[in-house]
Amino acid sequence: MKEVLLIKLGEMVLKGQNRRVFDQALLKNIKQALRGTGAFDVRYAQSTVYVIPEDAESDMDLAEERIGKVFGVISYVRACTAEKTVEGIQKAAAEYLRAELETVKTFKVESKRADKQFPLTSPELSCEVGGYLLEHYPHLTVDVHHPDLVVRAEVRDFAAYVHGTPKPGAGGFPIGTGGKAAILISGGIDSPVAAWMMARRGVELTAVHFASPPYTSERAEQKVVELLRRVSEYGGHMVMQTVGFTHVQEEILQKCPEELFTVIMRRFMVRVAQAIARREDCGALITGESLGQVASQTMQAIACTDAVATLPVFRPLIGTDKAEIVALSRKIGTYEISIEPYEDCCTVFTPRHPRTRPPLSIIEKAESALDVEGLVQECLENIKYTKIRRAQ
Repeated sequence: MKEVLLIKLGEMVLKGQNRRVFDQALLKNIKQALRGTGAFDVRYAQSTVYVIPEDAESDMDLAEERIGKVFGVISYVRACTAEKTVEGIQKAAAEYLRAELETVKTFKVESKRADKQFPLTSPELSCEVGGYLLEHYPHLTVDVHHPDLVVRAEVRDFAAYVHGTPKPGAGGFPIGTGGKAAILISGGIDSPVAAWMMARRGVELTAVHFASPPYTSERAEQKVVELLRRVSEYGGHMVMQTVGFTHVQEEILQKCPEELFTVIMRRFMVRVAQAIARREDCGALITGESLGQVASQTMQAIACTDAVATLPVFRPLIGTDKAEIVALSRKIGTYEISIEPYEDCCTVFTPRHPRTRPPLSIIEKAESALDVEGLVQECLENIKYTKIRRAQ
């Protein structure tokens, strides 16, 4: 009995005249996600993407796992093909869903007749399949409101398909349809989640990480690489640009009031990141800030940081609390990596008593003691590039 994967699309079905761009991006991303899983024919028809194995070596389990992480997919399901006859569909349902039918007590059948040449209407087909299943599984009863199992039969142009309950997909838009942005990524819990959330809106990511050796270690940098690899399972390949930041932090520490250290540091990060973003053709920056979570994330502190921004700064976590962020990090598989005990540059110079509501004029006065342009240029000349690739 031949299996296929049937994929349903999410918000992109509402895109009207731009729909083709989204469809093409999704097919490209699905094919990329399936690399290393075997030979599959990927085609799009009748608002469904079909993933059809071409030989016995194709790994359906791995393909299904990969499809579940492709943005733009609202749901997916493994199905078996059946002859486009009532008898063929009946037999396929009884055999393919045997394990589920033997363990549940109630069921119903839902049918969809996309091929209008098929002689039965959808309700008629449901009745025929349901009657056949009742004959072959006499312990079952029909419950149209709250069934233990929904048996689904789809009659399409080139085949009929039988399957059970679809699994939820990652949703959102296909990567590459929402522009490109630079994510300021640390080893913490928040920024990988922010990266995932913006990738889910179709944004292609470039990662900017700030390292301060010898205060931060190579293992801390590798931790960030591992976090981005988890994000890349959804967001696709990207490049991480690691910025040497030690001198900037030492200059701030020596020449600026300690209580202003964090906000001034954040302003330098924005300056450097947006210079990188512009040369990478990015249209925005992304950060993992949540309002009020730490001293540098008060409304006043964020305003001081944004005063040096010339690109939009997206903060997808701004209205979330820590419990929500942690829950999402667990869902996408970054939490256990994020809590590994390796310092990053945002924490090694944390002031004892940071100023939480600094006026912009005070920040700008403190920065006047620094060679801002020179320090930014020094950072841009001290970058290491790391390719982040989805595991194959």
